[in-house]
Amino acid sequence: MRSLRTLLPYFRPYRGGVAIGLFLVVVSNVFTVAGPYVLKIAIDALEMEVNSGLILRYALLILGIALLGAVGRYWMRELLNGISRRMETDIRDALFAHLLRLPPQFFDRWRTGDLMSRATNDIQAVRMVAGPAIMYTVNTATVSAFALILMFWIDPRLTLLAMIPMAILPPTVFAFGKQIHQRFERIQAQFSELSNFAQENLAGARIVKAYAREASQARRFEVLNQEYKGRNLALARVWGLFHPSLMFFSGLAAVVVLWFGGGQVIRGTISLGDFVAFSFYLTLLIWPMIALGWVTNLFQRGAASMTRLNELFEVAPTIRDPDVPKTREAVEGAIEFDSVSFRYPDTERDVLADVSLRIEPGQTVAIVGATASGKSSVASLIPRLYDATRGTVRIDGIDVRELDLADLRDSIAFVPQEPFLFSMRLRRNIDLRSDPDQEGEEISEELRHALQVSQLERTLEVLPDGIDTRLGERGINLSGGQKQRATLARAVYRDAPILILDDALSAVDSETETKILAALRTYMAGRTSIIVSHRVSAVRDADMIFVLEDGKIVERGVHDDLIAMGGTYARLLERQLLDEELESLESRGLASGTRP
Repeated sequence: MRSLRTLLPYFRPYRGGVAIGLFLVVVSNVFTVAGPYVLKIAIDALEMEVNSGLILRYALLILGIALLGAVGRYWMRELLNGISRRMETDIRDALFAHLLRLPPQFFDRWRTGDLMSRATNDIQAVRMVAGPAIMYTVNTATVSAFALILMFWIDPRLTLLAMIPMAILPPTVFAFGKQIHQRFERIQAQFSELSNFAQENLAGARIVKAYAREASQARRFEVLNQEYKGRNLALARVWGLFHPSLMFFSGLAAVVVLWFGGGQVIRGTISLGDFVAFSFYLTLLIWPMIALGWVTNLFQRGAASMTRLNELFEVAPTIRDPDVPKTREAVEGAIEFDSVSFRYPDTERDVLADVSLRIEPGQTVAIVGATASGKSSVASLIPRLYDATRGTVRIDGIDVRELDLADLRDSIAFVPQEPFLFSMRLRRNIDLRSDPDQEGEEISEELRHALQVSQLERTLEVLPDGIDTRLGERGINLSGGQKQRATLARAVYRDAPILILDDALSAVDSETETKILAALRTYMAGRTSIIVSHRVSAVRDADMIFVLEDGKIVERGVHDDLIAMGGTYARLLERQLLDEELESLESRGLASGTRP
């Protein structure tokens, strides 16, 4: 239950509404317990004198009390349940904002299905604590206190006898509550497994179909689903036994009242009105006891879910703004790596080792190397997707860790190695700041220029709605090359002073790549540009080429000088030319119907 303490900050904006709502809980219960007392007076009065006018007055009084109580109960639910819905929204907003602040390595460890489960089911369980559970806890406490006081006022001995079976309820509630808590935690954990499996298979539907794994994946899903059902049934069995147990002990209390209370009415110790009122108060007391079990269940579930949410909230962003960020009047684009070493979290191998380089403002440089040489790591350190393990990365002479993150990243247009497109219209994927209502508008000059540079204009002609075509998840209705060109258009449209292309043309055919590179040469003039690639054709015109091998810079220079050196760069070019020749021979052989 300690985990629920973290809910307190979310109550602060609504403390006034919560106070009024809880006050209405108390007021509505005053009217609730007043009804049986008026009924007692009416019955006792009718024993003395049967009068139709008297009956009407008491009937109207009871009706008025019931109406006032109903109004109080309506507004207490309206306020407290409404506030719990707002808190649910606040928690979900806070969780999403927190997740966006976390670095890439967090998402390398956590599965999407698990995160989605916590952002939906667990937050809903917490909302039930913030609203209904608190409301019914106060309701149970007040109505029990009022009912017990009036029951003692009618007959203390009868009250004590009636409470003997009721005294068994609290330990029963807590024993069942522990079981409910444990089983609900297991349900939520299994729901995360189920959600993650479904999400992965739906996102990778093409792979599942290509390898004909539909039947096996369906069987695996059925196993997970059966386990989820089994854990829910285990909770249902506990809950099913819990409710009848409460009703049984409550029924025993009613038997005690009927037996001993009826005898007292016969002996004249208490009046018939007292007996009727006492019975009503016992009934009022039974419902809170039953509600106590439901409330306990809500608190146990909410505590289990809040624990799972706190696991996320307690993950501190490792990459965050400095306390006092340095400001820049304008971005010139000078980039410097000063003895930079880097290793990915939870690994023991440096992917970059003592890398030092300098890129002048407006210069176009290339970083080349074989697979796993550390090229993408260099690109990731500049916008602080990761931080260097040792050494310093500077932009315009300022350590990137001393710059405001938003300011730093606003000055960089980054095209990652794996293109990512959102499931929204292509226009909004390119212009991430555009308004959804812009659908159907004319293409601006800036947007048209981005489409021309990325050679995406022709693609628009084959899309059903052109630039306003809605894309599927991760842009699944586009080819790999089209997705890369769309992310390139996004970077060009941003028009930032620093451009980073991390193997951004690997899925583009050679003819289109040539056109894009020609357009990029004009676009990159005057801005600092970094091209990360393993294809020499993409970097041969760079002002400076850095060659990486095993995380170290082994060569640097321009294309012709590096070829003349006959080192790593020359071998990369030789291997690439050989691969292209083999591909050409194979394509010609396939076209002629023979193997080369």
